[in-house]
Amino acid sequence: MKNIVRSPQRVVCNANQALHGIAATQHIEQTAAPTLPPHTLMQRAGLAVAQLACAIAPHARSVWLVCGPGNNGGDGLEAAMHLQHWGRNPVVTWLGDEARYPLEAHHPPDAKSSLLRARAAGVQFASAAPARFDVAVDALLGIGGGTRPLPQAMQIWLLHMHASPAPVLCVDVPSGLNADTGCYFEPNFATQLIAARAQPVLASGIYCLSLLTIKPGLFTAHGRDAAGQVWWDDLAVTHAQAPTAWLLGDKHANTVNTANTEQRSHASHKGSYGDVVVIGGATGMTGAALLAARAALHYGAGRVFVGLLDSSLTVDPTQPELMFRAVDTLDIQTSAVVCGCGGGDAVRAVLPRVLSTAQRLVLDADALNALATDPSLQTLLKHRAARSLSTVLTPHPLEAARLLGCSTQAVQANRLIAAQQLADQYHCTAVLKGSGTVIASFGQLACINPTGNARLATAGTGDVLAGMVGALLAPGTAAHQAACSAVYLHGLAADHWPSRPALTASALAKGYNSGVW
Repeated sequence: MKNIVRSPQRVVCNANQALHGIAATQHIEQTAAPTLPPHTLMQRAGLAVAQLACAIAPHARSVWLVCGPGNNGGDGLEAAMHLQHWGRNPVVTWLGDEARYPLEAHHPPDAKSSLLRARAAGVQFASAAPARFDVAVDALLGIGGGTRPLPQAMQIWLLHMHASPAPVLCVDVPSGLNADTGCYFEPNFATQLIAARAQPVLASGIYCLSLLTIKPGLFTAHGRDAAGQVWWDDLAVTHAQAPTAWLLGDKHANTVNTANTEQRSHASHKGSYGDVVVIGGATGMTGAALLAARAALHYGAGRVFVGLLDSSLTVDPTQPELMFRAVDTLDIQTSAVVCGCGGGDAVRAVLPRVLSTAQRLVLDADALNALATDPSLQTLLKHRAARSLSTVLTPHPLEAARLLGCSTQAVQANRLIAAQQLADQYHCTAVLKGSGTVIASFGQLACINPTGNARLATAGTGDVLAGMVGALLAPGTAAHQAACSAVYLHGLAADHWPSRPALTASALAKGYNSGVW
């Protein structure tokens, strides 16, 4: 029979990719299945899994597949059949229970068909893992598995699988991960799983083949660690289902042409690229404001003015291009304003004027903390949208929780929803920082950023991001686009950073033009 399944493709974003959550994916499957012969989607899925397993470990002599009792397990059983035909010696640990539940009654029809096909092909079934295996396949639970606790037997096999040096291929989603949120139902198990791993995700030891659609949970919260390198097969199904969110693509790296002198018009001048005003830096915290200002300069702003709340500093000797002014003399009406970096309590006094006047505004750090406790400032913020003034908030999860009046755990439990709530509540663009930064804007679908890594977990990198957003807002870029591009580039710098020197915020602030990455 002619193979109508394309080989799986790695999710490499040269354009924004549509993401579909659990409900959307189920709707696509339920719509497509009746138009196809029975068992077609599982056959296509199993073939795609087998193809990718061979691509991951082309010289594999033994493949261990752990298959659950449902359709995800059916995909694994179908893959085992192909691997058997290809001489890859698959061994299946199957968690179905025919003794307690008759096959016809308990198991989905498609999974039953794949089980019978695997047995007919001579696939070996075993109650334990083989002594040696070259690649492991996690086919325990699919997109419905992240909404309930993992059975103990599944936890044991997953921990055993990840403790091996062999690469692991997850079918559709890593078992137990919520495909919408990127969270495990039991956070402690996520910690155990990471601790058990014989090799880190960055060593390309973990793979995930997302089937039919690309799931948002693979790119945020625990999802990035759990899924590792994400691949996708649409199973030759076309649909018109609206996406749940978007995954940013590398087109956002190309929007920062103002920072690249090779792409600037010869007839342009510093006024063509806009002014950035940085307000912050209270006593003992001037470094945060300087980092934001340096980032704004290196990422393309024509001029950068600094209004320190601690006025004792009047020049940055390492960056003399920065122009220091008294805060009350700054032109914040026509500039892009970055406010709050290292602002302390002192920033509260300047926020009413900033919120009322700045046409393009980035609020970070202490400005967000001040907003969270002051209803009058919140009212000023909400009124900005009605006056067509652009606002970008850049909170980390704790700051987001304060703004939403909830716990950090609640924010992290569903980062997409939390970011959208911020955007809708304050009529702005919200950048919820963290693993898989989420960018949400009022009236738009949220985006998830695929770039970045734990090298950014160091003091000051958030101040650098705020300055980058300001630089992109300065020439008039729309708030959502500016935020998406800045976040993408910020993460891309970390992804390209060499092992030495270590990534510091000071180096990151000038990384784009310095040739560091």
